[in-house]
Amino acid sequence: MNMLLAVHCGAGDRKPTKKHLKTLGRALEIGYKKLIEGAKALDAVVAAIAVLEDSGIFNAGAGGILQMDGARRLDASLMDGSDLNAGSVIGLEGIRNPIKAARLVMDLPHVMLTNLGAHKIALAHHLEPLETPSGKIMAKLEKIRRTDTETGELYKRYFSTVGAVARDSERNVAAGASTGGVVAMLPGRVGDTPIIGAGVYADTRFGAISCTGTGEHIIRMSLAKEICMNIRNMPPRAAARLSLKNIVSIGGNAGIILLTEDGGAVIMHTTPYMASGYVTKRGCFVWEGMHSDK
Repeated sequence: MNMLLAVHCGAGDRKPTKKHLKTLGRALEIGYKKLIEGAKALDAVVAAIAVLEDSGIFNAGAGGILQMDGARRLDASLMDGSDLNAGSVIGLEGIRNPIKAARLVMDLPHVMLTNLGAHKIALAHHLEPLETPSGKIMAKLEKIRRTDTETGELYKRYFSTVGAVARDSERNVAAGASTGGVVAMLPGRVGDTPIIGAGVYADTRFGAISCTGTGEHIIRMSLAKEICMNIRNMPPRAAARLSLKNIVSIGGNAGIILLTEDGGAVIMHTTPYMASGYVTKRGCFVWEGMHSDK
């Protein structure tokens, strides 16, 4: 039935560890199990991303980095390609799995909620709370606060979004993403992850995309939707390469996982590394970085 799930864990200069790759593999296996059991693509995406949020080793959910005032404010989004329904949360505080909160938003008349509404909905549905940051993490933030140049370098080197795309047995696709933002960012800053068309996009007629990278550049280009629209008229790999080249031309960097309507996948990035992989009936495959389609 050509079911497929692909996952990424952020593009950047930092080489992922064996633990990162092992956790990525587990997320793929759990998400794909959902597909085998007959779940929708959307459910598989939520399940895979929730594993990464729960792990605490990625900048999402339990591992979300702190903003300059010491708070964790998390973003996430989801899109169902079968009906273009979408849900997004911005700056969500105190909730371990923002991707699950984004799924709740999809059942409302709205698409995007900030912490004020999203937090109340998450609590009403008994989503698991997020632990208070440890003293060690707070001390690290204080060190960054005192070193402006270090903050700038971290922003340039480490992007930190996790995301997934899936295609189910009914040939429908979905996309999702979750992030804690960028290191020591100003409170109120919003990146591409929760913005439909920038960080994620899904349309079963064309494909599903989840992005990572410099959020401000991704937003300016509406990267996810641009690629999705371009694959109507050009090969998927060519569409991805063109848009990533344009991102670099305006000073940014990005990585994408793209699932096409016929079940193919493209994984591509402009950075040295992007932990990513995919799983089909043929097996589960994970890499620390790659630049070609599979």
